[in-house]
Amino acid sequence: MKNSVEFQHITKYFPGVRALDDISFTANGGEVLAFLGENGAGKSTLLKILNGDYQPSAGDYLLNGKHVHFQSPHEAIESGVSVIYQERQILVELSVAENIFLGRMPVNKFGVIDAGLANKKALEIINDFGLAGIISPIDKVKDLSIAHQQMIEIMKAYSRENLTCICFDEPTASLSDSDIDILFNIIKKLRDEGKVVIYVSHRMSEIKRIADRVAIFKDGKLVTILNASESNEQKMIKLMVGRDLGDVFANLDRNQHIGDVYFEVQGLYSDYVEPVSFKLRHGEVLGFSGLVGAGRTEIMRAIIGADKMLGGKILLDGREVCNTDPHEAILNGIVMVPEDRKFEGILSNLDVGNNITIGALDQNSNRIGVLDQKAETKMTDEGIKEFAIKTPDSKKLVVELSGGNQQKCVVARWMATKPKVLILDEPTKGIDVGAKSEFYNLICRFAKQGLGVILVSSELPEIIGLCDRIIVMKNKRISGIVERKDATEDRLLALAMADEKIN
Repeated sequence: MKNSVEFQHITKYFPGVRALDDISFTANGGEVLAFLGENGAGKSTLLKILNGDYQPSAGDYLLNGKHVHFQSPHEAIESGVSVIYQERQILVELSVAENIFLGRMPVNKFGVIDAGLANKKALEIINDFGLAGIISPIDKVKDLSIAHQQMIEIMKAYSRENLTCICFDEPTASLSDSDIDILFNIIKKLRDEGKVVIYVSHRMSEIKRIADRVAIFKDGKLVTILNASESNEQKMIKLMVGRDLGDVFANLDRNQHIGDVYFEVQGLYSDYVEPVSFKLRHGEVLGFSGLVGAGRTEIMRAIIGADKMLGGKILLDGREVCNTDPHEAILNGIVMVPEDRKFEGILSNLDVGNNITIGALDQNSNRIGVLDQKAETKMTDEGIKEFAIKTPDSKKLVVELSGGNQQKCVVARWMATKPKVLILDEPTKGIDVGAKSEFYNLICRFAKQGLGVILVSSELPEIIGLCDRIIVMKNKRISGIVERKDATEDRLLALAMADEKIN
């Protein structure tokens, strides 16, 4: 019998919100069905129902024609359903092999775990992924890059012999182009084996490249399902956002009056990056481009004191500053919105209000350290309004918001500290095109207010469309600096892959 997952009239309510509204369709084995929609459209909620994380308020779902009702992800896995979320679900202190076979490690005839066999099987999977010599079965996962940690998550699902349906929720957000090629080859292999493959992404180029059909969601409803080969990007965007965004970069209200240099990095280096130097001007958006692992994030971590500087200087308004930790950087007016929203950005156990105000406790306290509740409430209300955070109220847990709104909370937090330098590391990762447009306008607004913005991004159209100057990194060094008027994707890629340093 052909593999299939069928949703019948699935509805899901949260307090004050109808997250899914009467969803019915079938995902067939032997095809890649993409889910497309803005953050909060219902895509991830539907996957969580299929995975047993959530229970539907109404409706049913069938696996291979049989009614199922998973009470937990474990039940889903036992029945052949695996969902790989943006947030990694791995144990970083364990080895690669131990993560791949977690809970089902092979044993010998005496019932003792056979680590050698686990490593052998893990190596076969690593070979299937084309990562032999790059990842070893005995490597600790904590020592791998974020991109390769994500690949381990995918290997774990790939290794299950009973796999019937596999769902990917923004799997390429941390992957390089070569890693994406590997992933897509694996997805095609699974599709050709007759598995049900559901693929959630906001990247239109990926949708066109990997999907057979596209299910478009808006406001918790299924708008339509299209054949990917017969649908252009503008049509799909209009269906998911309800309007034609046009060229989001052409319509930006940019800062036309860039000021003088006020922030300078001189010969900075750490254990993770070679000496680098650059300058930032008032009202400038300075981009950092390069391939994954080029050293962009490592520079920013050294600047804010998350990684120890081994040498070099940081000058702000002509004064040398030394950030021994991120808190000291905040006091000096340098803040960073990190790439890893789940682990380093949001405080998942706190509500929206506390996520916004926690960076400004000193601001909202009196001389003896007592919090001023009125000041905190005012800051929260202003942050929600200024950054258009979609939430029923400030007491809602931040993890219950969409990815785009979580990111707005993080930006609101650091802007509340009135920073002098704002560093944004992959700020639109895992965010839909509508929310991206909002972030682009925010960045331009910050620049017009005279704030210097450093933007780290792997998306070349974003870097070219937003930045006044672009610094390109390769092998933990600066390989070139390009003015906006001279920036093209070809030129940036050439610098990112250049054999020699280019001045």
